[in-house]
Amino acid sequence: MVGQALSRDSRLLVAGQAVRGLGYGFTAVVLGSLLATRGVSPMRAGVLLAALIAGSAAASLVVGAFGDRFGRRRAYGLFFAGIGLAGAVVATNPPMWVLFVVALTGTLSTDVVDNGAATTLEQVMLAVEDAGTSRVYGWYNAAGGAFGAIGALGAVVAGARSTGADVHAWLFAALVPVGLIGVVCAMGLTPAVEASGETPGGDGTATTGRARLGTSRKVVHHLAALFSVDAAGGGLVTTGFLSYYLSTRYGVSLATLGWLFFAVSALQAVSVLVAPLLARRYGLIPTMVGTHLPSNVLLAFMAFAPTFWLAVVLLLVRTSLSQMDVPTRQALVMKVTTPPERTAAAAATNAARYSVRPVAPLLGGVLQSVSMGAPLLVAGLVKGSYDVALWRWARRSSATGESARSSSPRHSKGTGEERP
Repeated sequence: MVGQALSRDSRLLVAGQAVRGLGYGFTAVVLGSLLATRGVSPMRAGVLLAALIAGSAAASLVVGAFGDRFGRRRAYGLFFAGIGLAGAVVATNPPMWVLFVVALTGTLSTDVVDNGAATTLEQVMLAVEDAGTSRVYGWYNAAGGAFGAIGALGAVVAGARSTGADVHAWLFAALVPVGLIGVVCAMGLTPAVEASGETPGGDGTATTGRARLGTSRKVVHHLAALFSVDAAGGGLVTTGFLSYYLSTRYGVSLATLGWLFFAVSALQAVSVLVAPLLARRYGLIPTMVGTHLPSNVLLAFMAFAPTFWLAVVLLLVRTSLSQMDVPTRQALVMKVTTPPERTAAAAATNAARYSVRPVAPLLGGVLQSVSMGAPLLVAGLVKGSYDVALWRWARRSSATGESARSSSPRHSKGTGEERP
């Protein structure tokens, strides 16, 4: 994985992921602390988190439908400009209804990686270089995790020097330079990342109309349905929720949370680099399921942690496993689709994940009225059921180019056909 250098475009996309991870790693932690500082109830916090996720889903669908026609580079730059604007607005500590409006734009995130429209664009543009081995996706997600860790560390410093909702809100101004740097990265991308760079024949003609699925429709829709189950559980335990939950249940400070999520993001960065090595040896899906399922058992156990430090241990061990399915999942979607379908496929699978997640924070607010740790238990059960379902599907499907027990996944564009 380390022997082959990344292309110029891939380096710029990894840089875009890194700077976004830096901003989101910082603000995702600050967001939970901000809500707690403002005395926001669990139900209202759940509604705001739901709006954030709904905005990500909507933005991903728009990009999937019109990104190729508008231009991937222009859409990418426009999204980063939106991040900077959103940070400037939140920094003024506006009323809750303004926060809801900003959340619905899809430019904020409750997680460091795997966030909406940007992920959709990056995933398909990276596929120009690597559509099936997860090598590039490993570096891409590692950059998000590593810089997300630095962002979380920034929350440690901010937490040591800030008190009150006004100061917490002002910290969102950090997203302004993030947006500007991202725009510069987008401007540096070459035409190779555009849809015309992937069309058969490579004649450079402009793509018109909406990106659509063709022969891979059936398998993409099946994967989208499976991923939505995982996302439904994940929506209960976003970084924003965990920050709010740990602040409320254990009374920990923003500085303590910053250190914790620094460690979480650092572990994510390491694990997503290890994932491609495991995938090369065992296959994409065995790597996904074999690491994800144990992590969800640990997640469920967190609900019963009587002390903050036991919860921390469970969270860190869980984190070392839980993110290995991210680069492998992204590579799998690109592997089973043909080049002209990839934008639509990335949008469909990413939007499916986000379309169900807005319900999860609302459910989390209801569950917390019963027990503070109930969302963790439910999330572990739901996400574990996804792992079992994915494994069962892989055993009887030929679309992935590997069986569930494959040890050497083949690079394949896939036909989208499944065995009866």
